Amino acid sequence: MLTLSHMLNSGADNDVVFTAPDRLPITYSQLRSQVKDIGEQISSLGLRNGDRVAIVLPNGPEAATSFFCVANYFTAAPLNPSFTKQEYDFYLQDIAPKLIIVEEGSKNPVLESASELNIPVVETRVRDTDPAGVFTLFDTKVEATPNVEQDTVLVLHTSGTTSRPKMVPLLNSNVTSAAQGIVNTLELTSNDHALNVMPLFHIHGISVLLSTVMQGASICCTNGFFAVRRFLEIARQEKITWYSAVPTIQQAVLRQAQRNPGLAHELGLRLIRSSSASLPPKVFKSMTELFQCPVLEAYAMTETGSQIICNPISKQKAGHVGVVTTTDVKIIDGEICVRGANLTPGYLNNVKANTECFVDGWFHTGDLGKFDEDGYLKITGRSKEIIIRGAEKISPLEVDNVLTGHPSVDQAVTFAVSHETLGEDVAAVIVLRDGCTVTEQEIKEHARNHLTGFKVPKTITILAKIPKGPTGKVQRIGMAEKLGLDK
Repeated sequence: MLTLSHMLNSGADNDVVFTAPDRLPITYSQLRSQVKDIGEQISSLGLRNGDRVAIVLPNGPEAATSFFCVANYFTAAPLNPSFTKQEYDFYLQDIAPKLIIVEEGSKNPVLESASELNIPVVETRVRDTDPAGVFTLFDTKVEATPNVEQDTVLVLHTSGTTSRPKMVPLLNSNVTSAAQGIVNTLELTSNDHALNVMPLFHIHGISVLLSTVMQGASICCTNGFFAVRRFLEIARQEKITWYSAVPTIQQAVLRQAQRNPGLAHELGLRLIRSSSASLPPKVFKSMTELFQCPVLEAYAMTETGSQIICNPISKQKAGHVGVVTTTDVKIIDGEICVRGANLTPGYLNNVKANTECFVDGWFHTGDLGKFDEDGYLKITGRSKEIIIRGAEKISPLEVDNVLTGHPSVDQAVTFAVSHETLGEDVAAVIVLRDGCTVTEQEIKEHARNHLTGFKVPKTITILAKIPKGPTGKVQRIGMAEKLGLDK
């Protein structure tokens, strides 16, 4: 089984691994030296394999290299740099890191939390002449031993869409197996150059890093969180061959590209990968036509080190997340269940969740789906997101797709609201296309033409943008409360 240490040796010494706008690129040889140096610097504090190190850095090359520096020797715990102090209080107590890494001069509220919890903090020191991702922590070093395949290299929390966030440990074997699945499905080569558009505190962004390095390829890591408005510019300058993002970001990229279709055509992307949620069929079709490349929907979760299923390059099916790649997958009572080398050994400090989710060797995802005759999986909903209106069960995804089929609707999210007699009723929020106007009643009439009456939303709220979680993921659970519809 491959380990992170093996992966870091995939690229040729002088080949570029990370780039960033207005920064010198870093080569594989320089990355290997950086990982060794930082690992030995952290070891000088007495940390060893298994000790957790929290990484609180903005997206960029330093966040990318710090992940490999920490995960190769210890256990990386990347956290959202936009968290509030209250959020840091929770996550730091849950993770119990031995060290926190922040950028030089940071004023992040994590510093206050760390002080109260007596957790040491160290700053990345970057010189103007340093290549992208190169930094120093300490002037002292102690020899460090790389992690082996069954060591925990990464801990992340679930997004908390259905419950309190759960801590997910991922072994060396988990993340490398998942990365291998991405490499195989996307047919990555050392000539590929990816653009990172996802947060590096989330398994989606980390998996793009891992699959890139595994194949000796390269990736552009923009400074700060990705600005969609610069997508076309950066993709052209960097000669990007592929990228991966959640559907909400895909739709934002699509809107930009529709304003400049000529440039979109000229990019010459080899593929686009979409993961974390189903891509609306209309968006899939528009992106395929505009970028003139395959759009590969995938199905992934934190608990599986990212990818479970993905559409192959040879054949894509709109509305389907693809075929099985590296895991065993079966449907049990309508629920998608998985097992395999990329599956976490179980949640930390959560006996209840482990008992409920890990049964007879299978992980119950909480997602509902079905395979078609060709072995392509279609997500039909999330068991805990299913709206139960009286005796009727309603898939919010089905309603989403109908609402976005209206010519004036750009995005739609359907969710449950409380009902005095029915238990739950249907509600939705929508975002209109630029320059379009429409009434709630007109949207309801459109829905009635495509849905059985009980599935038509009772209320439809028109917003400028749909509220999302920190990773760009739409969170149906709690939407009603967030919008003041569930008082």
